[in-house]
Amino acid sequence: MEGADAVYGALQFIRFYWQGVKYLPNIKSSVLSVKTDAKRHAKNVAEKTRVKKASRKVLDAVAAGNADEAKTLLQAACKTIDQAAANRVYHKNNAARKKSRLALKVNSLAK
Repeated sequence: MEGADAVYGALQFIRFYWQGVKYLPNIKSSVLSVKTDAKRHAKNVAEKTRVKKASRKVLDAVAAGNADEAKTLLQAACKTIDQAAANRVYHKNNAARKKSRLALKVNSLAK
C-alpha cells in the first residue's frame, strides 16, 4: 500500500505543480489550503494586472496631453479599482489613494 500512496502523492504533486505550487505538505487539510492559496493568488495577480493596465492607460493619456481621453479613461480606471477593492484585492483606503492620485494628474492636465 505504501507504493500506491507514493505514486498518488507524486501524481498530486505534478497536478499542483502547474498551478504554481512548489511543494506539498503531508497533512491533507494543508494540501487543500495550498491548492486554494494558488487559486486565490492567481486571481489576485490577474485583478492587479487589470488595475495596472487601466492606470497606465490614464497616465499615457495624461503624458500625451489628451484631456478628454484621460477623463474617460479615468472613469474606467476608477471602476476597475473599485471592483478590485470590492473583491478585497486592495484595501478600500488603498483604492481611494490610487483613484485620488490618478484624478490629481488628470485634473492638473485640465488647467
